[in-house]
Amino acid sequence: MESRAMPVPDGLVGDRADAALARLLGFSRTFAAEVLEAGGARLDGSVLQKSDRMRPGWLEVEWAPRLEPTIVPQRVPGFAVVHDDDDIIVIDKPVGVAAHPATGWDGPTVLGALAGAGYRVATSGAAERAGIVHRLDVGTSGLMVVAKSERAYSALKRAFHDREVDKIYHAAVQGHPDPFSGTIDAPVGRHPSSSWKFAVTADGKHAVTHYDTLEAMPRATLLEIHLETGRTHQIRVHMAAQRHPCVGDLLYGADPVLAQRVGLERQWLHAVKLGFRHPASLEYVQFETRYPDDLQQALDVLRGD
Repeated sequence: MESRAMPVPDGLVGDRADAALARLLGFSRTFAAEVLEAGGARLDGSVLQKSDRMRPGWLEVEWAPRLEPTIVPQRVPGFAVVHDDDDIIVIDKPVGVAAHPATGWDGPTVLGALAGAGYRVATSGAAERAGIVHRLDVGTSGLMVVAKSERAYSALKRAFHDREVDKIYHAAVQGHPDPFSGTIDAPVGRHPSSSWKFAVTADGKHAVTHYDTLEAMPRATLLEIHLETGRTHQIRVHMAAQRHPCVGDLLYGADPVLAQRVGLERQWLHAVKLGFRHPASLEYVQFETRYPDDLQQALDVLRGD
């Protein structure tokens, strides 16, 4: 076991306990929540819950260190390279593939697939996330860019942080959004009663989603979505909050009967376009990909209803 004891820094007073522990001790937000759920943090002798607010006092934290996940080279069916040069590699990520290794995940990863295919990426960032400048959910397919050079890593991390990257998704959602085009501006944070979900919460992070209708079908609508911010599960949470969850997204309230009818075991969500200034040439580049077979098949069924 490891432990730390210290006064609560003034800058963390008022923060949620899980966010405060993550900042103070360099934990991931998920690991901080696990420590708190195990009763591993006390403030002036009282056990902290992850949603408690920090106040001035004496903080004691105890935790069992976790072994860092490692990158295992592997061949991943459906994994495709869209573009490759000295600085970046753009890939079309299949469903069921995580961006990088993580504790509790033993499936394929983007970094593992790149290593298995003989590609080298930047060494910047944590060892298990080297070269990764943004992520897609395991259940979301589509375009990702990975940095191969250190200058590309720095430039792309800055571009994503400064919202200078065009991230365009297509989503098939249940029902018909009203209005057909609009903007959802609602903070996204961890779900108050589930460690696996996110939700629109008053204390969440600023999140903005723009959407336009591409096609209205009898039971669903195909949307083009532009992300202004990039919160975890942002599109899924925002659409579910509008009572129009992505088709097949059972975690966020999609109709399981409809999901079975269209043959989906994941959300109908695909990162279809990705545009940014190339870190070497500084010229704007944009990449595009088609729908994978499972999403295309589901869309054909929705169109035929």
